[in-house]
Amino acid sequence: MKRMNPTESNYFMPAEWAKHERTYMSWPVQSSMCYPESYAEVCEEYYAELAAAIAEFEPVTIIVNAADESKVSERLGHLSNVSTLVIEHNDAWLRDNGPTFLLNDEGNLAGVNWRFNAWGGKYSPWDLDDAVAPQILKAAGVKQFDAPIVMEGGSIHSDGEGTLLTTEECLLNTNRNPELSREQIEQYVKQYLNVQQIVWLNHGLSGDETDGHVDNIACFAAPGKVIIQVCNDPADENYAITQENLERLRQAVDAKGRKLEIIQIEQPPKAYYEDQRLTLSYLNFYFVNGGIILPIFGGEAEETDRAAIEVLSRTFPNHRIRTINGMAIIREGGNVHCTTQQMPAGRK
Repeated sequence: MKRMNPTESNYFMPAEWAKHERTYMSWPVQSSMCYPESYAEVCEEYYAELAAAIAEFEPVTIIVNAADESKVSERLGHLSNVSTLVIEHNDAWLRDNGPTFLLNDEGNLAGVNWRFNAWGGKYSPWDLDDAVAPQILKAAGVKQFDAPIVMEGGSIHSDGEGTLLTTEECLLNTNRNPELSREQIEQYVKQYLNVQQIVWLNHGLSGDETDGHVDNIACFAAPGKVIIQVCNDPADENYAITQENLERLRQAVDAKGRKLEIIQIEQPPKAYYEDQRLTLSYLNFYFVNGGIILPIFGGEAEETDRAAIEVLSRTFPNHRIRTINGMAIIREGGNVHCTTQQMPAGRK
C-alpha cells in the first residue's frame, strides 16, 4: 500500500512564530565538539543560559544522553518548566537532526523524520543523531512521516502559507542527495512540507560549514515579508553573496503571488578564531511565544548588535527581544536557531 505524504494528508509546516507548545534542545556531547576543552564553559555559558532564556517564555525539553541526565537535571532543576528526555545522541544541533513538526487544518500535530548525514558526512559518527527524530516523535505521541531524503532543519524556513526559503548551496549539494536532481529534491520538499513555492537563494555566508544554511542569511518575518542579513563592504566575501541573495528576493514572488517586502540587518564585523572565519549572524535568532531569543556578539559588534535589536524591535513590536551571548557557542559552528527546534501547539 502506498504511504501517504504530508501534503496528501493535509499537513503543512507552520511558520516558526506560530504558538509553540514547547522548545526542544539537545545537551552537548564533549567528544563531538570541535573544541572539547571548552565543554564546561559551553554547557554553562551557553546551553544552560539558553535554556533559562527560553524558559522565560515557554516550556523546554532537553534531550540528554543517559550519562548526563542527573547533572543536567541538577543544574537546571530550579527552572520549573525545563525537563529532560533521555535520547542517546552524537551531537547537539537539534535544529538539523530533530524532526520538523507539522500541523493540519484541524490543529493535529505530526512530524517529518528526515535522513541525517552530519552535513554531508563532515562529522562521524552520526548514527545516533539520525535516530533522534523518531524517538522525539514517539515520546511526543505524534504521527511520523519518513522522508526519503537527507535534509537539515536549518536549511529551510517557512512562512506557514505555502512558501519556503532555502539555498541552492545546501539543498543541491552533492554531499546530501547526489542521486537526485534539483526537480526531484524540489518535489520531495513540496510533498513533505506542503509548500507550493520555493524561493531559492544561492550561497550562504562565508565560513559556514553547513554549506549555506538559510537560517544564517534570511527568514520570514511574516507572510510576504523577509529579513535578510547584508554586508555593505565590497571587500568582504559576504558582499557579493548577500547582494545576489537580495536581488533574488527582489525578483521573487511567494505562493500567494505577492512580491516580498525585504528588511535588511547589517552583519556584525568580521571575526576569526584560529584563522577560521566565524559565521556571525543575527538571523540565527529564534522565535518563542511572545519573544525572540537573539544572539549578540559584543566587542567590535556592539554597534551592529544595537542596530539588530532596533530592527527586530520595529519589525516585531509585540515581541520581547531577549539577547544571549552568541560568542559563547559560535566557535562550534552554530548559534541559537541551530540548537533549538519548536513544537507548535496542537492536538496529538
